[in-house]
Amino acid sequence: MSIAVAPTPRTVEADLDALGRLETLCDRGSLELIRTDVLSGAMGEKARAGDGVLAGAGQIDGRPVFCYAQDAGYAGGSLGEQHANTIVRVLELADKTRAPVVGFVSSGGARMQEGVAALGGYGRIFHRIVKLSGRVPQVSIVTGLSAGGGAYSPALTDWVVMTEQSSMFLTGPGVVREAMGEDVTAQGLGGTRVHERNGVCHFVAPTDANAAYLARELLGYLPRHRDSRPPVHPARPPLGYAPSDPVPDDPRRVYDVRDVIRALVDGGKLLEASAGWARNLVTGFARIDGRTVGVVANQPRHLGGIINADASQKGARFVTKCNAFGIPLLVLVDTPGYMPGTKQESAGVIRFGAGFVHAFAEAEVPRVTLILRKAFGGAYITMNSKDLGADYVFAWPKAQIGVMAAKSAVGIIHRRELAAAEDPDAARERLAASYAETQLCPQVAACTGYIDELIEPARTRSRLVWAFGSMRGEE
Repeated sequence: MSIAVAPTPRTVEADLDALGRLETLCDRGSLELIRTDVLSGAMGEKARAGDGVLAGAGQIDGRPVFCYAQDAGYAGGSLGEQHANTIVRVLELADKTRAPVVGFVSSGGARMQEGVAALGGYGRIFHRIVKLSGRVPQVSIVTGLSAGGGAYSPALTDWVVMTEQSSMFLTGPGVVREAMGEDVTAQGLGGTRVHERNGVCHFVAPTDANAAYLARELLGYLPRHRDSRPPVHPARPPLGYAPSDPVPDDPRRVYDVRDVIRALVDGGKLLEASAGWARNLVTGFARIDGRTVGVVANQPRHLGGIINADASQKGARFVTKCNAFGIPLLVLVDTPGYMPGTKQESAGVIRFGAGFVHAFAEAEVPRVTLILRKAFGGAYITMNSKDLGADYVFAWPKAQIGVMAAKSAVGIIHRRELAAAEDPDAARERLAASYAETQLCPQVAACTGYIDELIEPARTRSRLVWAFGSMRGEE
């Protein structure tokens, strides 16, 4: 497939108008608009052709896409009946032709002048988005203030991109001030700093143009629809260092797992999703041998890579989306387990952790797991273990796999011996070393078949290329 050249944005510094956003998203010359003459019967002399939204069809890298952009310059981007019908029409066409949808959202919510007709319009949009979910990729780009239904509709789609100056909330600062006595700005209530940390927003872009290019890049990793495959690109070598180079020998020292990912994937390129939320788990898209993979990795740089309620939600959502669109999964494991304590139990770590397990167990896409340094307890099971359905499980020779870390384990198993020892610290070190050698070394798991193969770090990339290739069907 030839890769089309994206159009040059009118300006990168300033915001684009509705037409500029659609033209920047689509391949140059491919955009065709629809429903440009519809009018709202409720707006009287203030009615404007198009009713505050531009919609059409175009191409991204030569593949079809349907798109729309709300115009906040007309009635604050508020949604009326005809405005809603245009968006619904886009969603219907995307469903019929099995093509992705990208919406630029900037709306004050339901239009006051149209009352229940506007509310009904949002209901129809929500219904069509949900019906389309898992069938074609849906991307929302929030470019301004989006309130009420203007916040719900992006949240129902697969991926949400926000520009740095945008904001999104169910009730605005004025209502919050009146009802709750809180004095807060739009950014403080629902800006990017809020939503990139709570999981509502998956990506943040500086400007409208950058957001459009990010959407193009994202769709380049995804299939056109659930029964197709993502585009295949020419294979590229990873960055020029061994994947084990960033990983300290001392299991207590932290590192950035993204550096390991970059040493394994094509061109060292990772499109990280939800980077600001649950930073102890990395999720994103990359390519191996020119083909898309979804990456799920514990992140020792944050909380030591431990799994908590937020990381479980983040991982489950990402795995579910990859499974829906047939994207193979690469899982990199380096975790001491689940986070203990009353806060996590109150936060529902059992429920969300079970959801993470469910997502992996349910997934039918090819799944390859690599244990980098440690995998303990329930987290070992959760992170796509062999018994949870992983197709291949590999480990580096220095990895540790078991119920818990050696020192913690001997503290329980040998507590009486430690209490009676003349030098408890020395005894703990001796017993921990023995336990690690007999119980935690990956050779034990490999001998019993829980690990398919121990691989040297330098051979990891070639082994992953082989593993995913061995599970690839006809193309």
